[in-house]
Amino acid sequence: MQDTVWMVTVVLMASAAGIFVWVATAAEKGVDDYGPVVASLYRLRPWLFGLAAIVLIVSNYKALTALPYVSHPGVGPVQTVNVTGEQWSWTIVPGRVVAGRPVEFRVTSKDVNHGFAVYDEGLRIVAQTQAMPRYVNVLRHTFTEPGIYRILCLEYCGQAHHEMEAELVVVADTTPSGEAQ
Repeated sequence: MQDTVWMVTVVLMASAAGIFVWVATAAEKGVDDYGPVVASLYRLRPWLFGLAAIVLIVSNYKALTALPYVSHPGVGPVQTVNVTGEQWSWTIVPGRVVAGRPVEFRVTSKDVNHGFAVYDEGLRIVAQTQAMPRYVNVLRHTFTEPGIYRILCLEYCGQAHHEMEAELVVVADTTPSGEAQ
C-alpha cells in the first residue's frame, strides 16, 4: 500500500510542478488567449484541486493505518507499565506483561529526552514514543506474541546512549479463553 501511495504522491507532485511551470511561462497571457479548451479547464480548477486533496487524504490515511506498529485492540483489562528513562538506563515497572491484553506504557524521563522503542526478537520496532522530562507520554500497544522484547533508546542522549537498553518479558495468557482474572 505504501508503494502505491508513494507513486500517487510522485505523480501528483510532478503534475503540480508541470502546472507551475506552465503558469509561470504563460503568466502574461489571458485565459481567453488559449482558446475554449483551456478556458473550460480553468473553470474546472476548484474541482480538480478538491479531487487531488481527496486522493491525498485517502491514500495517506490508508498508508498510515498500514504501518507496522499499529496496535491490536486486545482483550481484558489494561496493563499499566511505568517507564522512566535516565542517562543511561530504563526503569520499567512491572517488567512483565501478558500477551493479548492491552498495555499502557506511561513514559517519562528524569533528565533529557530519550526515544523509547520496543523491539521484537527479530529487532523489528513494534512501538515507540518520546520520553521527556516533566511530561508523561502514554503509549498503548497489545503484544500478540509472548517473548522477550528489547527496549532501546532512539534518541542520542549522551556518551553511553548505545548502552541504554532493557527487556520487557511478555508471557502467554494462561487464563481460560483469555478471560481477565
